[in-house]
Amino acid sequence: MDRELKILVADDQPDVLEALRLLLRREGFEFVPAASPAGVLAALQEQDFDAALMDLNYTRDTTSGKEGLDLLSQVRAQDATLPVVVMTAWGSVEGAVEAMRRGARDYVQKPWDNARLLTTLRTQIELGRALRRSRRLEEENSRLRGNVPPLVAHASAMQPVLRLLERVGPSDANVLITGEHGTGKEVVARWLHQSSKRAGKTLVAVNAGGLSEGVFESELFGHVRGAFTDAKTDRTGAFELADGGTLFLDEVANMPMAQQAKLLRVLQTGEFNPVGSSKVKKADVRVIAATNARLADEVGQGRFREDLLYRLNTVEIHLPPLRERAEDIPHLAQHFLAQQAAKYGKALKGFHPDALEALVRHPWTGNVRELEHAVERSVLMARGDRIAAEDLFLSPGARRDAGQLYESMTLDEAERHLIQRALSRCAGNVSEAARDLGVSRSALYRRLQHHGLKAQG
Repeated sequence: MDRELKILVADDQPDVLEALRLLLRREGFEFVPAASPAGVLAALQEQDFDAALMDLNYTRDTTSGKEGLDLLSQVRAQDATLPVVVMTAWGSVEGAVEAMRRGARDYVQKPWDNARLLTTLRTQIELGRALRRSRRLEEENSRLRGNVPPLVAHASAMQPVLRLLERVGPSDANVLITGEHGTGKEVVARWLHQSSKRAGKTLVAVNAGGLSEGVFESELFGHVRGAFTDAKTDRTGAFELADGGTLFLDEVANMPMAQQAKLLRVLQTGEFNPVGSSKVKKADVRVIAATNARLADEVGQGRFREDLLYRLNTVEIHLPPLRERAEDIPHLAQHFLAQQAAKYGKALKGFHPDALEALVRHPWTGNVRELEHAVERSVLMARGDRIAAEDLFLSPGARRDAGQLYESMTLDEAERHLIQRALSRCAGNVSEAARDLGVSRSALYRRLQHHGLKAQG
């Protein structure tokens, strides 16, 4: 290495700091001490470091590690690429996992082994350098071309979705993405944005269903200074920020009717007024909305405006749950493994056969999001170079079984599930799906309308 490597070391025990100073300086590292969380944050403001070695327990809280975990989160917020190795005198699995969840790259237990500590630091410094180089390259490449996120979709149930995405992506059409929680609606929204002519502009994401009445207009349309008590400065709203680009509105079914009316006006005219201003602004925005609800049912029950639904669903894309695309589970697991192994600096080659079998048999009620979290946990817990079944910590006996699946459904849910599977098998062809289900074409159309489904393909 061409320069002295600088290590930030944080511990509130002077004898520990002195021991680490002697060890690290003997090995050629530049040693910068910090005796408190405040000292760590101050040092990060003043200098750049190659790595940080931090204790989890400080004088205000000497046993739980909470103070150190909170500090870890703050350090990651300041510099997400800084390799952080934590030290702890308590060796619980839960503590180590929580530290690595919050961004630590590795951990050592006190009293430490000198050789292991030095090896850990050098490894994480190299990985940190590689991550920083990768981030720079990503930023440079994203300026030259749109960074289209990968869609892992090999299952037959996903093929109609892919065909629809290919046709709709380059257009300016508003899109409504439906599907259960965790099916990847935001990933699809980002794919649509990056595959469009708006890819060089901003994608702004807003949880539309989570905004209270008081902040809805300010969040979407902005406000001017003095518009209300806490409006101390002007604020730019999401529509203005997304001008020329894409606005992703998540959980639109949860919007109150009054907010729906305000959103409809902007979608109809492209015009809006920041709160407290009479000035009319215009924004050229493509809207992609998402929901896990059946908006047709919400319209029928008077909870969602029909005219707003027609503005949002120029094209509707339904994402099947993971249980209907089980062929994708191994591919998705490998995809997440590569991401999480790079994130945590773990050299993992793949999954043992027993782990893959456990993944495929699991019910995944939380869909792709649950699978991603399970893989992340397994990366943290794995001790070998491959993920084993015990590293996954899946519920014993849980498996993807059709009988169990239908037992947990209402009659209406089971019918919808069967119709979706038939449409997926038949690439959206209603006539073929009707024959598979043993009903007439007109009867299937009535059921499609009842369930708020659309034939695709």
